[in-house]
Amino acid sequence: MKKITKRLKSMLAAVAGITILLAACSRSFLEPDPLSFYEPTTTFSSESGLQAALANCDKNLRNNWTHYSANSNSAPIATEYVYSELSVASKTDGNLLSNIDQQLNPITEDLGHEGGDFRPFYWTEGFNGIKGANTIISFIDAVKGLDEPTKNAYLGRAYFHRAFRYYNLVFQFGDVPLITKILETPKQNYRSTKKEAILDMITADLEFAVKWVPAQADMTYVGMVNKGACRVLLAKCYLATGQFQKAKLQADTLIDLSGYSLMTSTFGTFYQNYSPETWPVTRNVIWDLHRPENKLIAANREVIMGMPNRGATAESMIPFYTMRVFGPMWNNANIKTPDGQNAVNDYARNNGDYTTNLDYTRAIGRGIGCYHLTRFATHDLWNVNGAHDDGDLRHSAASGNWGLMENIKCNNPASAYYGQTISLKNGYTISAANGLSDTVRIWFDWPHYKLYLHDVAAEANQSSTQFSGATTGANAEWYLYRLAEVYLLRAEAKFYLNDATAAADVNTVRQRAGCTRLYATVTIGDIMNERARELYLEEWRNVELTRVSRSLALSGKADEWGNTYNINDYDKQEGTGTTGGSYWYQRLTRLGYYNKGIPVRDKTYSIAKHNIYWPVPNSAITANNKGELAQNFGYDGYNAATPMWETWQEAVADEDNVN
Repeated sequence: MKKITKRLKSMLAAVAGITILLAACSRSFLEPDPLSFYEPTTTFSSESGLQAALANCDKNLRNNWTHYSANSNSAPIATEYVYSELSVASKTDGNLLSNIDQQLNPITEDLGHEGGDFRPFYWTEGFNGIKGANTIISFIDAVKGLDEPTKNAYLGRAYFHRAFRYYNLVFQFGDVPLITKILETPKQNYRSTKKEAILDMITADLEFAVKWVPAQADMTYVGMVNKGACRVLLAKCYLATGQFQKAKLQADTLIDLSGYSLMTSTFGTFYQNYSPETWPVTRNVIWDLHRPENKLIAANREVIMGMPNRGATAESMIPFYTMRVFGPMWNNANIKTPDGQNAVNDYARNNGDYTTNLDYTRAIGRGIGCYHLTRFATHDLWNVNGAHDDGDLRHSAASGNWGLMENIKCNNPASAYYGQTISLKNGYTISAANGLSDTVRIWFDWPHYKLYLHDVAAEANQSSTQFSGATTGANAEWYLYRLAEVYLLRAEAKFYLNDATAAADVNTVRQRAGCTRLYATVTIGDIMNERARELYLEEWRNVELTRVSRSLALSGKADEWGNTYNINDYDKQEGTGTTGGSYWYQRLTRLGYYNKGIPVRDKTYSIAKHNIYWPVPNSAITANNKGELAQNFGYDGYNAATPMWETWQEAVADEDNVN
C-alpha cells in the first residue's frame, strides 16, 4: 500500500507543470494551451517526466466518480445513473434534472450539479484526459534512451487513457471531434468524426496496448494502467464494434490465463461501521470486497485495476461523499411518528439525547437523498425466476449489507414510539411540507455495503452530525475494473454468439454472492440486471446501456421483450411513446421512473428517445468558428448534411490543417 502513496508523492513536482496544461482545458477544449505554460523539451527530457505525465493521467481517472471542485451534495458518477433505469435526481430543494426531454438542449449546458447534471463536466474531463494522453503520445520521441518494449509500454498506457475517454464520450455525446495530437497552432476548423470510426481507432490502439503494457504482476505499483485493464476495455470495444468472438477471447484470457480469480470468502481486514451496536454487519465476502481498505491489497485477486484515493491532501485524496449523496434522508423532519414527533434525529455524541445503540449518523451516514434509487433497483431487480433470492448477499438486510428504512428505529425520546422500528404501514407519515409530496427523497432502501465509507474527520469530532463518506484523510479507493465484470462481458458476448454457456458465467457471479436462484438460460435483460446488481457505482451505467444498445442492434438479437433494433435508426427516433427507440430507452421507460407520471414537486420524470445521446455543448460548437461540429439528432442545430469524417484516418490527416 505504501507504494501507491510513495509513487504519487514522488511524482507531484514533475506533475505540477503538466497539470497546468491539463487544467487549462475548460469548455474551450479546442483551444491549445499557450506554449509559455508548458515546455515539452523540459518535461520530456528524461523518463521521470514521462512517468509523471502518466501518473497524472492515472490519478485523474477518479475524477469521473468524485471530484474536488464539485460540492459535497453531488458526484459526477451520479449523472450516469440518472440516465439509467436505476436512479433519478431527487434533491428537491433546487433545480432538478427530471424532465430531461424538455430540459436538454445545446444552449442550456449546465442545469446544476446538485440537480444531477454533470454533462458539461464529462465533456471537459473527457477532453482533459485526451489532452493528457496526447501529450505523452506527441512527445514521447523526445525521451532519449528508451528501448522499444519500454517505449511501447508507455505508449500503450497513454493509448488506454485516450481510449477510455473516447469510449465514454462516444456513448455519451455520439459523434465528437477526434483529436490525436498536441498542436502548436490553434485549430478552429474541426469536424466531428463518426463514432464508428473513433471506435475503430481506439480498438486498434488497445490491441497495441494489450501487446505491450505489462501485467500487474510485473509492475511495481498498483493504480497504473496494466495489461488486464487494457484487455477489459478492448473487450468492450469489440462488443461495441460487433466483434463478439474477439470479445469472448479477451474475456477467456482474463478469466483463465491472467492470474485473477473471484473472491469467494472473507479476506483482508474486517472494517465494521462506527456504531455496530446500531447497525451490526455479519462479516461476509461482499462486505469485505467493497471496503476501500481491502480493494487494492495483494490478497484481493479479483481487482484488475483500481483507483487509489486516500491521504491527507487534495493531491492524494478527493473526498467521496457516498453516504451523503446516495443515501436516503432518514432524519428529515417530515417523517413523523404516529404521535406527531420527529421519528429519527441525527444526534451528535455530545448531545444529551444521544444513545449508542440508536446512532444512525455514525452507523449508516447522514444521507440527504440527492439521488433516489427506483423501485426496480431496490425491489424488482432482485427477483429471479419469479421470486426473491434470499441468499443474495448484495441484497441482504439480515447481514447488514442492504439498508431498509424499516430497519431504522425511532431515536427521539420525546416520542412514545422510541426504540421501535419506523414503518409507513404502522401509522408513520411523511408530511407534504416544503413541496415533498412523496417519498422520492427521504424514504428508499439502499446498498449499505457500497455506500458506507469511514468519515475519519467526523469521527474525530464529538459534535459532528455530518457523517458523509470518505472525507479528507480517509480512504475512498474505488474499482475501475474487476473480474466479476469480465464474467458478465463474456456472458454478453456468448449471448450474441448463441452460446448456451452464457448462463453459467452469470451464475458464477451470482453464486459468489450467495445466490441459490440460478439461470438455465439468459436474455440480454438478465445479463444487464446482473450488471446492475453487481456493479452499482462502479460501471458507467448510462454508457454501458448505450453501448449495449449498439451491440444488440449489430447482433440482430431480440431483447427480453422481443424487440429487435435496426443499427441505422435505433438512435435516431423522437418522441416519448412506448414503442420504438433504443434498448437504452426501453430500459429507462419500462423499468425506471421515466414517463410514468411519478410526481416530484411540481414535475414528473420524463425522457425522449433522442436523449440516448446528450447534446454537443453549444460552446464547443461556437469555439470551432472556422468549421462545423455536428449536433446530435433531436436537438436544435441538428443537420443531417453536416459533413463528418467517415474514417479516423481522414480525421487524423486533417489535424495539421488549421486554415
